[in-house]
Amino acid sequence: MGNLILVVGVALWSGAHLLKRLSPERRAVMGEAGKGAVALALIASIVLMTIGYKMADPIWLWVTPSWMVHLNNLLVFLGFYLFAVSGLQTRLHQRIRHPQLSGFKAWAVAHLLVVGTVQGVILFGGLLAWAVVSVILINRTEREWKRPPEAAMWKEGVALIGALFAMLIVGQIHGWLGPWPFGGA
Repeated sequence: MGNLILVVGVALWSGAHLLKRLSPERRAVMGEAGKGAVALALIASIVLMTIGYKMADPIWLWVTPSWMVHLNNLLVFLGFYLFAVSGLQTRLHQRIRHPQLSGFKAWAVAHLLVVGTVQGVILFGGLLAWAVVSVILINRTEREWKRPPEAAMWKEGVALIGALFAMLIVGQIHGWLGPWPFGGA
């Protein structure tokens, strides 16, 4: 039952995010009220994914070597950094068209490396698939990419510090709610 709830949560997440790309007319008809509906769908999807993941009995597909946690943490840090790159419009954002989705993909791959269960594949593999499909759909509908303007170099440092801070805070919360993400404990 947990895996089914997890699949529904991932599907709801994907559908809510992809609605604008797959059915722009329907989304346009929804108007401003559509923002609230999408937000509610996303909240519901996170709740369903959390409940489904917790309910599912772990069926192990592979066992992760202990050193893999370091690669996981490096990829998660890269994910946080790319989110900061997007928010701050750094110089790197001039070279990466989709820094948030690229960061999300790094996060999903990182988790696939260390969570070798069926529910891990459903959750992180499903979210990785959503991010890949999102990039493809955006690139198809918006072929021309208008690069952001030149950014100050200091923004890169702020993005690095912000990513490190976010990694530490989210890592601590992750440890409270689930497994300790930094190994050893």
